[in-house]
Amino acid sequence: MSLARLAFPLLRRLPPEAAHGLALRALELGLVGADALPDDPVLATTCFGLPFANPIGLAAGFDKDARVVDAVLGLGFSLVEVGTITPRPQPGNARPRLFRLEADAAVINRLGFNSGGLRAALPRLGRPRRRRGVVGVNIGANRDSQDRIQDYVDALAAVHPYADYVTVNVSSPNTPGLRALQARAELDALLQALLARRAALGPKPILVKVAPDLDPAEIEAIAEVAVARGIDGLIVANTTVGHRDGLRSAQRGEAGGLSGRPLFLPSTLVLAAFHRLLGGRVPLIGVGGVASGADAYAKIRAGACLVQLYTALVYAGPWVVGRIKADLAALLRRDGFAAVGAAVGATTLS
Repeated sequence: MSLARLAFPLLRRLPPEAAHGLALRALELGLVGADALPDDPVLATTCFGLPFANPIGLAAGFDKDARVVDAVLGLGFSLVEVGTITPRPQPGNARPRLFRLEADAAVINRLGFNSGGLRAALPRLGRPRRRRGVVGVNIGANRDSQDRIQDYVDALAAVHPYADYVTVNVSSPNTPGLRALQARAELDALLQALLARRAALGPKPILVKVAPDLDPAEIEAIAEVAVARGIDGLIVANTTVGHRDGLRSAQRGEAGGLSGRPLFLPSTLVLAAFHRLLGGRVPLIGVGGVASGADAYAKIRAGACLVQLYTALVYAGPWVVGRIKADLAALLRRDGFAAVGAAVGATTLS
């Protein structure tokens, strides 16, 4: 048994933010073994013009400052999304701000875009990569920004040379007022500014990450803006501020965004709603509660060309990535799909 496997149960006994910091340090030091198994060819896919060896990625939030990109790709992910990175450093909200809901296989966070800012991340993003994979950069506005649109434009320009794609995070519940940028007029103005800046910088996929707490009219408005502006993809969805009914953990009442198992169904329903409206015109990445190959398969069949996870690592460790890929490959073959892309949108949810 590896040192990482022996240490994992001990890590779970630490306060969540301390455990997260130690996990990052272990990855930096190479103490977590890499996944040496080649990906099953059935898992290969293409999304927003980029090739992926498999459809499983690490969601933003784990590696906020781009500290462990190569190590994460070594775990078997085909993509890692770093950030959220803000233009200027900021400490985030007061601690404690990260809570495990053990009985619910969930996490609540109110981190608040804690980040070393562009100054910390850019030198790391500029390092040569040792491993193949796609690296996305998730960008956000500073909490005290006087011009949030300009923050996003500045961040896009800074990370553009280093990112394979850029995600515009307008859906974190932990920066006051940020979710207002999902409204039709605000989102359209933000995307207009970003796309104008991209035109001067050069081609680069731009995605938007949305909340799961959207009503049908809001989903329709976002879909219409996405098509009209020609963005390259949507990530569905961020953490939820609702869906607390039925939670059993003592910390279920903590403020912040809920992730993990309780988010799976609501986020998948929102994903399916976007797929029905968009009909493949805008690629979708499915996020929320993915902890198994069956979960990943359900997201793909609901309309996702790629899937991201994070909270599953908290409860199952990095070895869950290999299990998810193996089980997903088996499910695709069982149902006669020769590739991931053939299964995208195969199930209609309502």
